Amino acid sequence: MTNQDKFQIVTTTSFLLPDDEHNARLIANVHPADWVNPEPLGRYNLVVIGAGTAGLVAAAGAAGLGARVALVERQFMGGDCLNVGCVPSKGMIRASRARFDARAAGTFGVRDGEPGFDFGVAMERMRRLRAEISAHDSARRFRDELGVDVFIGEGRFAGPDCVEVDGKRLQFHRAAVCTGARAAAPPIPGLAETGYLTNETVFSLTELPARLVVIGAGPIGCELAQAFARFGSRVTVVEAGPQILGREDGDAAGILQAAFVREGIELRLGARIVGAERRGIDRVLLLARDGGTEEVAADAILVGGGRAPNVEGLGLEAAGIARDGNGVKVDDRLRTTNRRVYAAGDCCFPYKFTHTADALARILIANALFMGRQKVSRLTIPWCTYTDPEIAHVGMYEKEAREKGIDVTTLTAPLSDVDRALLDGETEGFARVHLQSGTDRILGATIVARHAGEMINELSLAITSGLGMAAIGRTIHPYPTQAEAIRKLADAWNRSRLTPRVQRLLAGWLKWRRG
Repeated sequence: MTNQDKFQIVTTTSFLLPDDEHNARLIANVHPADWVNPEPLGRYNLVVIGAGTAGLVAAAGAAGLGARVALVERQFMGGDCLNVGCVPSKGMIRASRARFDARAAGTFGVRDGEPGFDFGVAMERMRRLRAEISAHDSARRFRDELGVDVFIGEGRFAGPDCVEVDGKRLQFHRAAVCTGARAAAPPIPGLAETGYLTNETVFSLTELPARLVVIGAGPIGCELAQAFARFGSRVTVVEAGPQILGREDGDAAGILQAAFVREGIELRLGARIVGAERRGIDRVLLLARDGGTEEVAADAILVGGGRAPNVEGLGLEAAGIARDGNGVKVDDRLRTTNRRVYAAGDCCFPYKFTHTADALARILIANALFMGRQKVSRLTIPWCTYTDPEIAHVGMYEKEAREKGIDVTTLTAPLSDVDRALLDGETEGFARVHLQSGTDRILGATIVARHAGEMINELSLAITSGLGMAAIGRTIHPYPTQAEAIRKLADAWNRSRLTPRVQRLLAGWLKWRRG
């Protein structure tokens, strides 16, 4: 492969590169070449199309409850999360953080000099771990341990109660569409001809691009931009909006934005990409920004955002299943316009997270097989962007609450007031809650910290269970931990209840007790 095309997108399956023992092991688990589809055995309680997170959880859960289940996958068991999403990206992020921490170790008195680094070794580690994890999602495990009939091939509806795959017809009482989503590139003139990477191809790299431009400063773009910068790439992020992570509070995104600048990531915010072209070995983006034009050249372009639901080629019309802007059209109970068919995951839901797909699959099982009446609208969905620091959120933002006519009280505890954060040298960040004014009811929360994704769970549990700040204040937190920031929020709420009138009453009581 020449310098000119080594970072060129190849195919949607190019994450299988390089051809090494780890990817061979992965393929043996998620798409075994010698797989023989079973013979259908009567009518299935549930036929699941798609073996990503939602499909795997639905199939395993239903089979575990005694249902006869068929699972159809045309490409790779495990879907995006295992193959081109959460698993490989977090493996990369951990490796990049190790290099970053090693280079910053002098702050703690470590004097071993500049650490060596091998991008190829870091990527091989990721592929090895991905292959190990893939055993859990393997076709053989679902067949042999869970009792699911696994069909590998193109599945499509042949009628309102039938799916056809590999010339076999699977009759069903209920079906689940769990086909996920795929990377979608923006309509930039010349981008396809110039060549680009997505999350579906970037993990196949064995050589670090010296210069990388990332299109989009959403969660995927930010995570990978920081990882590659810490590996040693010269990274430029191009974003149309005025800040990175446009969904998040400005001060939360601002902390990460400042970290990016310190780490040498160049930000081109408020930029509209008007074209892309090749100039020798360079890939060049043409930008319109601040009333003028700019160019940014790189060895590789990474499209860091945009997802399109996988709904083509499924024969939805034959089953009477409608689509909408999110993909497959579902109601609040995940039913499609065909009452026999349900859907879950990225193919039908705007919040495209692995943990959301898991939660939706559990609702699907209850509603499709056991006449449940569980509603998606009742879910409390947290999320986390796995940058350094991480930014985690659950529930409503203050702006959302006010738009709904709710009076809001916001409390913020900076990490600089938390002893463990001081000792760890990780004081840039905060914990924040939005409360319904006059109560301790938690409407939403944001945490900015290196381990925010671990810390947000306490607040997610509180919102889901109807627990307020009073309950958190009664909970003993180990000292010292960074999660003590959440206890400090409860302390701040308790202090807010100490009005001047209450203070006078308490002082009077204590004076009386003194005699």
